Amino acid sequence: MRKLVTIVFFICFQSLMAQEAEIRQSIQTFFDGFHTRDSLKMKSVCYSNMILHSISESTITRKITTEKFSDFAKSIAAISKNTKFEERLLSYSFNVEGSLAHVWTPYEFYVNGKLAHKGVNSFQLLKDNGKWKIIHIADTRKKS
Repeated sequence: MRKLVTIVFFICFQSLMAQEAEIRQSIQTFFDGFHTRDSLKMKSVCYSNMILHSISESTITRKITTEKFSDFAKSIAAISKNTKFEERLLSYSFNVEGSLAHVWTPYEFYVNGKLAHKGVNSFQLLKDNGKWKIIHIADTRKKS
């Protein structure tokens, strides 16, 4: 009986790890496109009506902005080719239930090698036709 429980636990653990790897790959593909200003690559892992929310925080104010993916992609494409930017994800925390996933990723954002701000990303993903698609991103932004 103990052997059966161990086998079932191992199979469930393997399945969860495989799902987390697939979800992580979708997020990585999004950022690969982000860093290279490739909106088609980003769009390949986003649900058709994906929405982004950003919360800029300071000790005095808090501002929330809402953006459609198409507007976000245009703003990324408009960044000068001379500007190097990189969002470094520091860790991943996963919650998965069926075809819905939530991923929490603290990050640091660098512009031309200098830390510009940091915060946390909150990704919601949907498993659509066997692929994990980002349906919503919310992030916080605190100046360093």
